[in-house]
Amino acid sequence: MPSAVTLPPRELQQLNMDSDNKKMRKYRGGNLKSRLQCRLSPDADNEGLCFEDVSQWSHSLDRLLASKYGMKIFQAFLQSEFSDENIEFWALCEDYKKIKTSFKMSSRAKKIFKRYIQAEAPREINIDHKTREIIRRNIKEPSAVCFDDAQKIVYGLMERDSYPRFLKSDIYRTLLDSTTESVKL
Repeated sequence: MPSAVTLPPRELQQLNMDSDNKKMRKYRGGNLKSRLQCRLSPDADNEGLCFEDVSQWSHSLDRLLASKYGMKIFQAFLQSEFSDENIEFWALCEDYKKIKTSFKMSSRAKKIFKRYIQAEAPREINIDHKTREIIRRNIKEPSAVCFDDAQKIVYGLMERDSYPRFLKSDIYRTLLDSTTESVKL
Protein backbone atom coordinates (compact mmCIF):
# COMPACT_ATOMS: atom_id res chain seq x y z
CA MET A 1 0.00 0.00 0.00
CA PRO A 2 1.39 3.40 -0.92
CA SER A 3 1.89 6.27 1.44
CA ALA A 4 -0.35 9.16 0.59
CA VAL A 5 -1.20 12.71 1.46
CA THR A 6 -3.90 12.60 4.10
CA LEU A 7 -6.99 14.71 4.04
CA PRO A 8 -8.58 14.59 7.46
CA PRO A 9 -12.04 16.09 7.81
CA ARG A 10 -13.01 18.61 10.44
CA GLU A 11 -13.74 15.93 13.07
CA LEU A 12 -10.17 14.61 12.99
CA GLN A 13 -8.36 17.82 13.85
CA GLN A 14 -8.04 16.70 17.47
CA LEU A 15 -5.89 13.87 16.14
CA ASN A 16 -3.37 16.50 15.03
CA MET A 17 -3.22 15.31 11.41
CA ASP A 18 -2.50 17.42 8.33
CA SER A 19 -5.05 20.18 8.03
CA ASP A 20 -4.55 21.37 4.46
CA ASN A 21 -8.24 20.99 3.85
CA LYS A 22 -9.35 23.93 6.06
CA LYS A 23 -11.03 25.75 3.21
CA MET A 24 -13.16 22.65 2.57
CA ARG A 25 -15.00 23.11 5.87
CA LYS A 26 -17.42 25.63 4.47
CA TYR A 27 -18.17 23.34 1.50
CA ARG A 28 -18.63 20.13 3.49
CA GLY A 29 -22.39 20.28 3.25
CA GLY A 30 -22.34 21.09 -0.48
CA ASN A 31 -22.64 18.68 -3.34
CA LEU A 32 -19.75 16.68 -4.75
CA LYS A 33 -19.12 19.00 -7.68
CA SER A 34 -18.89 22.03 -5.36
CA ARG A 35 -16.40 20.22 -3.14
CA LEU A 36 -14.35 19.17 -6.15
CA GLN A 37 -14.32 22.67 -7.58
CA CYS A 38 -13.01 23.87 -4.23
CA ARG A 39 -10.37 21.15 -4.10
CA LEU A 40 -9.27 21.71 -7.67
CA SER A 41 -9.50 25.48 -7.76
CA PRO A 42 -6.49 27.43 -9.11
CA ASP A 43 -5.47 28.45 -5.60
CA ALA A 44 -5.21 24.74 -4.76
CA ASP A 45 -2.05 24.59 -6.89
CA ASN A 46 -3.32 21.95 -9.31
CA GLU A 47 -1.39 22.89 -12.42
CA GLY A 48 0.10 19.39 -12.38
CA LEU A 49 -3.23 17.60 -12.87
CA CYS A 50 -3.37 16.29 -16.41
CA PHE A 51 -4.94 13.53 -18.46
CA GLU A 52 -2.02 11.15 -17.87
CA ASP A 53 -2.36 11.53 -14.09
CA VAL A 54 -6.12 11.07 -14.08
CA SER A 55 -6.02 8.11 -16.45
CA GLN A 56 -3.34 6.41 -14.30
CA TRP A 57 -5.84 6.30 -11.43
CA SER A 58 -7.81 3.66 -13.32
CA HIS A 59 -4.85 1.26 -13.27
CA SER A 60 -5.04 0.50 -9.55
CA LEU A 61 -6.23 1.78 -6.20
CA ASP A 62 -2.55 2.09 -5.22
CA ARG A 63 -1.97 4.60 -8.01
CA LEU A 64 -5.08 6.54 -7.08
CA LEU A 65 -4.08 6.78 -3.41
CA ALA A 66 -0.48 7.66 -4.26
CA SER A 67 -1.71 10.78 -6.07
CA LYS A 68 -2.39 13.86 -3.96
CA TYR A 69 -5.29 14.87 -6.19
CA GLY A 70 -6.48 11.30 -6.66
CA MET A 71 -6.71 10.91 -2.91
CA LYS A 72 -8.68 14.16 -2.59
CA ILE A 73 -11.12 13.30 -5.34
CA PHE A 74 -11.61 9.74 -4.13
CA GLN A 75 -12.31 11.05 -0.63
CA ALA A 76 -14.85 13.52 -2.04
CA PHE A 77 -16.49 10.66 -3.93
CA LEU A 78 -16.64 8.54 -0.76
CA GLN A 79 -18.12 11.49 1.15
CA SER A 80 -20.86 11.71 -1.46
CA GLU A 81 -21.64 8.05 -0.76
CA PHE A 82 -21.41 8.49 3.02
CA SER A 83 -18.58 5.96 3.25
CA ASP A 84 -15.52 8.14 3.74
CA GLU A 85 -14.67 6.55 7.10
CA ASN A 86 -12.71 3.89 5.20
CA ILE A 87 -10.35 6.31 3.46
CA GLU A 88 -10.02 8.36 6.65
CA PHE A 89 -9.05 5.28 8.62
CA TRP A 90 -6.64 4.08 5.93
CA ALA A 91 -4.94 7.49 5.76
CA LEU A 92 -4.74 7.75 9.56
CA CYS A 93 -3.04 4.36 9.66
CA GLU A 94 -0.48 5.58 7.13
CA ASP A 95 0.25 8.61 9.33
CA TYR A 96 0.20 6.51 12.49
CA LYS A 97 3.01 4.30 11.15
CA LYS A 98 5.26 7.36 10.96
CA ILE A 99 4.98 8.21 14.68
CA LYS A 100 8.30 7.85 16.49
CA THR A 101 7.54 8.39 20.19
CA SER A 102 5.79 5.72 22.23
CA PHE A 103 3.73 8.28 24.19
CA LYS A 104 2.35 9.84 21.02
CA MET A 105 1.79 6.41 19.48
CA SER A 106 -0.15 5.25 22.53
CA SER A 107 -2.29 8.37 22.60
CA ARG A 108 -3.03 8.24 18.87
CA ALA A 109 -3.78 4.49 18.97
CA LYS A 110 -6.43 5.03 21.64
CA LYS A 111 -8.03 7.86 19.65
CA ILE A 112 -8.10 5.80 16.45
CA PHE A 113 -9.54 2.83 18.33
CA LYS A 114 -12.31 4.91 19.92
CA ARG A 115 -13.20 6.62 16.66
CA TYR A 116 -13.03 3.72 14.17
CA ILE A 117 -12.53 0.30 15.77
CA GLN A 118 -14.59 -0.15 18.93
CA ALA A 119 -18.16 -1.37 18.55
CA GLU A 120 -20.55 1.54 17.98
CA ALA A 121 -17.63 3.92 17.30
CA PRO A 122 -18.69 7.25 15.73
CA ARG A 123 -16.93 6.34 12.45
CA GLU A 124 -16.93 2.55 12.86
CA ILE A 125 -15.29 0.66 10.01
CA ASN A 126 -16.52 -2.69 8.80
CA ILE A 127 -14.16 -5.30 10.29
CA ASP A 128 -14.78 -8.68 11.87
CA HIS A 129 -14.96 -9.29 15.62
CA LYS A 130 -11.70 -11.25 15.70
CA THR A 131 -9.73 -8.38 14.13
CA ARG A 132 -11.39 -5.90 16.48
CA GLU A 133 -10.30 -7.97 19.50
CA ILE A 134 -6.73 -8.37 18.21
CA ILE A 135 -6.48 -4.60 17.87
CA ARG A 136 -7.98 -4.12 21.33
CA ARG A 137 -5.10 -6.21 22.71
CA ASN A 138 -2.49 -4.61 20.43
CA ILE A 139 -3.17 -1.06 21.57
CA LYS A 140 -2.29 -1.97 25.15
CA GLU A 141 1.30 -1.93 23.90
CA PRO A 142 0.98 -0.08 20.59
CA SER A 143 3.39 -0.55 17.73
CA ALA A 144 3.52 0.80 14.20
CA VAL A 145 1.72 -2.31 12.94
CA CYS A 146 -1.11 -2.64 15.48
CA PHE A 147 -3.75 -1.50 12.95
CA ASP A 148 -2.33 -3.36 9.94
CA ASP A 149 -4.96 -6.13 9.88
CA ALA A 150 -7.84 -3.65 9.94
CA GLN A 151 -6.11 -1.42 7.41
CA LYS A 152 -5.74 -4.37 5.01
CA ILE A 153 -9.43 -5.25 5.42
CA VAL A 154 -10.50 -1.65 4.75
CA TYR A 155 -8.14 -1.39 1.78
CA GLY A 156 -9.64 -4.61 0.37
CA LEU A 157 -13.18 -3.25 0.82
CA MET A 158 -12.28 -0.05 -1.00
CA GLU A 159 -10.48 -1.95 -3.76
CA ARG A 160 -13.37 -4.36 -4.38
CA ASP A 161 -16.29 -2.03 -3.78
CA SER A 162 -15.71 1.74 -3.70
CA TYR A 163 -12.88 1.96 -6.23
CA PRO A 164 -14.77 0.25 -9.12
CA ARG A 165 -17.79 2.50 -8.42
CA PHE A 166 -15.50 5.53 -8.41
CA LEU A 167 -14.12 4.60 -11.85
CA LYS A 168 -17.69 4.36 -13.21
CA SER A 169 -18.83 7.55 -11.48
CA ASP A 170 -19.85 10.71 -13.28
CA ILE A 171 -17.29 12.67 -11.34
CA TYR A 172 -14.33 10.54 -12.50
CA ARG A 173 -15.63 10.38 -16.06
CA THR A 174 -16.16 14.14 -16.13
CA LEU A 175 -12.71 14.80 -14.74
CA LEU A 176 -11.16 12.40 -17.26
CA ASP A 177 -13.08 14.08 -20.10
CA SER A 178 -12.12 17.58 -18.92
CA THR A 179 -8.43 16.72 -18.80
CA THR A 180 -8.73 15.10 -22.23
CA GLU A 181 -10.24 18.34 -23.54
CA SER A 182 -7.37 20.38 -22.13
CA VAL A 183 -4.91 18.06 -23.94
CA LYS A 184 -6.74 18.76 -27.21
CA LEU A 185 -6.53 22.54 -26.73
